[in-house]
Amino acid sequence: MDEPLAVALKFGFLAVLYLFLLWVARSSMRDLSRYESAGAPAAQPAEVPGLRRKPAPTQFAGGVDPTLEVVAAMGFEPGTTFAIREGATMGRSDDADIHIDDPFASSAHARIFLRGEYMYVEDMASTNGTYLNGRQLKTAERLKMADVIRIGDTEYRYRE
Repeated sequence: MDEPLAVALKFGFLAVLYLFLLWVARSSMRDLSRYESAGAPAAQPAEVPGLRRKPAPTQFAGGVDPTLEVVAAMGFEPGTTFAIREGATMGRSDDADIHIDDPFASSAHARIFLRGEYMYVEDMASTNGTYLNGRQLKTAERLKMADVIRIGDTEYRYRE
């Protein structure tokens, strides 16, 4: 009587194990497809050693000067502003244009860049995500006046 019960328990355990593996594989595929749908970045021309490319001139309508204003950030007073006319990288790295002292920030967490006449924010495949007005960024999104960018417990407001 014990043997049929033991065999049934073994098969039951195997069934649960396979369902778990199926769930993990499905979850992984869903995450991977999310990044593929964002599109691959455009190919950059090869750089010639010793030559530095000049940044493209920025084209803003009506003398607009885009900035990020600190709402809440460790190490900065609320109201502190960062000029982002040429774009900026945000993260914990010392090389980041806007250093974020937050345990939930990645070293290269997000970037702000100019596309056409508008500024865009994009998550750089960070671990904990970048949020724009409470929504997690999936792709680059255009910044509008008073948009709030949140990385961990750090918040910035976009101003023009």
